[in-house]
Formats: sequence, C-alpha cells, structure tokens
Amino acid sequence: MALSEDFLLELRDRADIVSVVSPYVNLKRGSKTYVGLCPFHSEKTPSFNVYPENNSFYCFGCGAGGSAITFISRIENLAYLDAVKSLAQKFGMNMPEDGYDDTLSKRRGRILSANREAAKFFHSTLLSEEGAEALDYLLGRGFTLKSIRGFGMGFAPDRWTALIEHLKKDGFNESEMVDANLAKKSTKSGRTSIYDNFRNRIIVPIIDLRGGVIAFGGRVLDDSKPKYINTSDTLIYKKSRELFALNYAKNHISDGKIIIAEGYMDVISLHQAGFKNTVAGLGTALTNEQALLLSRYAKEVILSFDSDEAGQKAVQRAIPILTSAGLKVRVLSLSGGKDPDEIIKNHGRERFQALIDGAANDIEYSILEQRGKFDISTDDGKLGFLKAAVNVLAAEEGMLERDIYASRLADEFSVEKSSILIQVDEACKKLMRQRSRKEQGRLRRAAEMMGLPPNRNAKVSTRASKAENLLLSTLLNNPDFFKKLEGSLHSDDFSDEFCAELFKTLSDRVSKGMGIDTEMLNAFFSPDEMSRIVKLQVDGARVVGSLDVCHDCIKTIKEEKIDVEKINPSELSDDDFNNLFKSIKK
Repeated sequence: MALSEDFLLELRDRADIVSVVSPYVNLKRGSKTYVGLCPFHSEKTPSFNVYPENNSFYCFGCGAGGSAITFISRIENLAYLDAVKSLAQKFGMNMPEDGYDDTLSKRRGRILSANREAAKFFHSTLLSEEGAEALDYLLGRGFTLKSIRGFGMGFAPDRWTALIEHLKKDGFNESEMVDANLAKKSTKSGRTSIYDNFRNRIIVPIIDLRGGVIAFGGRVLDDSKPKYINTSDTLIYKKSRELFALNYAKNHISDGKIIIAEGYMDVISLHQAGFKNTVAGLGTALTNEQALLLSRYAKEVILSFDSDEAGQKAVQRAIPILTSAGLKVRVLSLSGGKDPDEIIKNHGRERFQALIDGAANDIEYSILEQRGKFDISTDDGKLGFLKAAVNVLAAEEGMLERDIYASRLADEFSVEKSSILIQVDEACKKLMRQRSRKEQGRLRRAAEMMGLPPNRNAKVSTRASKAENLLLSTLLNNPDFFKKLEGSLHSDDFSDEFCAELFKTLSDRVSKGMGIDTEMLNAFFSPDEMSRIVKLQVDGARVVGSLDVCHDCIKTIKEEKIDVEKINPSELSDDDFNNLFKSIKK
C-alpha cells in the first residue's frame, strides 16, 4: 500500500497527536510532554506519554506506542487505511483517489453493508406472517412495538438458507457472508456449502458508536440450548471491546452513572422502563477494554447482574476491573425477581429505582459477601469474618474508607478499632509485596516483548541485541548520521529480524531524501512494531548519540555476526556492555 508522501505529511501536520489523543485520554501538560492514564491497559498512576515534538505517544506501563495513525488504529480497532481515512475525515482532508490498495477496507465495508441488509431482513421478517410467533413472544414478555423498532429487533426464519438467498439477491457473495459470520461453511462428501448462522431465533443487532451494525445476538423462543448464539469476532467486531446499547446509553449519562446488566433483554427492558443509561457485555466476562471504554462516558458503574451464582461470580470478577479503570462501583441486591426484567414486570420501575438508590458500594458488597460465608453467632465465625473483612479493607486504597469501615466493624463486634487497623496494615504490606512481584513480572515480559526479535528461535546474543537497539535509537534521533555511515553496515548484518527490516526501511528512505518520522513508517510496520520503534526513539532521546557510538555499535554487530554460532553469552548488565565497548575501542 502506498499513499503519497505529500498526503501523509499534510495529515501529520494537521492531525497533531495531542488533538487526536485528547478525546480519549485526560492529558496533563508537563515540560515537554503530556501525561495521562493509558487507554490500552488499566492503571492508576499515569504512564502514558504524548510527545508533541515528534507527534508520537508511548506508554511505559504496557509498551504501546506509535503515531496519531497508530493511536486511532489501536483505540478504534481499525486497519491502517481505515485509521488514515478516519483521521483525514476528522481534519478536513480528502483521501487520494488513486495510488493505494484498499482491499481490506473494502472487505470491512462489505461486511458492514451485509450486516445492515441482514438487520433489515431480520426486522421485516419479525413483522411479517413468518415472524408472528416470535413477535407474540416479545409482546408477551412486555416489550412494546416502540422498543422493538427502536432496537431493530428481528427474527431469523427456521430455514437453512433464508438469509443467504436474500443477501445473494442484494449482490453479496458467499465469502462476504462467511466473513461477516452471517453464514457458516459445511463440508459433506467433499462438497462445501454454506448455511445461515442464525435460524429460528429472536435477533438483536449490535450497533457501534458510529451507528454501524457490527454483529448480532440470537435468542431461542423456548428453553432449548444454546440459549444465545452471538456473532464471532470479525474484521469489524471484537466482542471484548464493545458494549451492547452504548450507542444509546452514552446520550443519557447526565449524572455520570451507567448501569451494566447481564443480557440484551434486560437492557431493552430497562431502557423501556426509563433507565436509558444501561448497557450489557457481549457474551463474555467484563474485560479491561470494556471498562476503559465505560470510563470515557461515566464515573460510576452500577452492576445489575442476576442474583444466581453465575451472576454473583460475574460481579466479583467485574469489581476489580472497573475500579482499576478509575470507576466507582455499586452493586444492586436484586430482590423481588431473579433479574431486572422480572423485577420491573412484577413490581414496576419504582421498585427498581429504589434498589438503585440503596445499592451497596464495592466495599460494602464485598464485606456483605464475606459475612454470608460465616456463622457470626459463634466466636470462630466472628473471627473468620473479621479476618476476611480485613483483607477486603486492605485491597481498598482509600485511607478514609478503611477508617470508616474499621469503625463500623469495631462497633458491631465490640473490638478495638486500632486492632483492626493494625491487621489491615499488615495485610496491605503483604498485598503490596504480591502486587510488586506481579508488576515486576509483567514489566519483564513487556521488556522482553519490546527487546527481543520476532524470530524467537534465532541465536541472538545480548551484545548484538544491545548494539542493534542502541544504533537504531541513535539513528532515529540523528537521521543525518545515515549518510556518514553509508556502506559500513547492511541489513544482513543484523541478527534481529525486526531491527534488520527497520534499518533497511530507514536507509532506503534517507537515501531517497524522504523523512523517517513515525507517521511515515505506519505503512510499513504493524502497531506492535510501531510501539517498538517509538520505544527506540524515546530511549535514544535520553542519551547523547554520536558517530563514535554508532561505529562502536557497528563493530559489535559485525563481531557478533561472526561469533553467533560459536558462543552463547549470558545476559550482560548495561555497565558490562559499556565496558565491552571500551575494550573494543582499545
């Protein structure tokens, strides 16, 4: 794919990185950079840095980095060309008519179009004679025609190729239907055919924040299994990154609160009852990506999961994920029904509003949950519960919150508050040690991911790896060095495949008088590779690069290329590596 340099340079100048990132991250200005909480992983201490000087970003927590194009590609789950188009449209530029291959973009567009036509087909079928039973089912559950139309609910006929036949008339081919997961392949007797993925089911379309139909959920009309069938991940849909009905709910979060229910039907029922700030996950446990998405629109989440064992386990998993994203959490104690839909039908919206008003916060919920595990009428039960409650408070970072709940426990069980707080302090220290070990392990894995070559089976020495990375860090920050080093090193000399490809790309561009800033490199490298490039750039900016350093690196690279089959050196510290450089120079 080749977009013109002039177009990309103009896009770089218009789409400054701060303007691109600001809608997604609350940035605070520093001396030379902007800092905020990373949108790509959960964190409480900002490690996400934006560099206006070279129009790039880098997170020191998870290693994500790149340019404005990379950021949009990651945050919106877009392919390179689609990310470019999105930025161009936002900053008032038109894409060039010729000169690029948009095959992947066209495939995504065809999937969106197929989904849109499928949604129309399902909805019209529901309102036809063939969907009469399904419509009666929905009306019998209390859903109004207004809600049915508003959410675009539909019905998939009880036939193997009903949707396929309809889409073929609209010009869609079998490959496109399979790409959209609207159809599945079947091979019998050596013959491959396709059949409808959704049959004899109530259909609920999943709509993204731009209004596109990206997926579907299908529910049976009886108690047969599986109860739900959902669209699998496709080019336009990743269920771990989306939330059902957020496209509606985001416009009704006036008080900063959002409700999370378990399923589609609960959400539609709650919207119909006036609780339009309700969303649901998409067939999986709540993910970090979904929590971070919620944090863009809300400050507090109210969990309204079913009262059964599965629902309560989902609550326990969701609380730490949501709090790590900076969200306050409250948990509904559902009484009068097993789920929100049943409570509203049996007792009205007023009862559900009362449950919301009385919802426990995450600490209260966790303490109540522990209380239910012990017989507090006995001394052993009281002791066991207090120890469990201490661990709950230790996980809470707010000192004031710990103090309040320690006072409540002390009053209820006639023990000294100071004794409880001492135990909480000890539990905190233990928890911090565990978290520190876990964080160190994560950082080591991230460092390995950023520093090791893609070909993990290659024999790459530590000296070669350090030299290659140091050389590229220096060159990225001093592109004028390329001409002074011309002919002294070739991409074949590198032991790391990624470093070899980066050196070759940079050398070619410089030799042709072209720029090597991050925006120009997106077309050649994946988002993960762009992260590594920006890390090299950031590392290089911290040291004073010189031609002498480059020559030393080149000498080491060539020596290691000769010795790589003979030796397998152990890991070297940075000091040892510097000493090796000095010895080489001598």
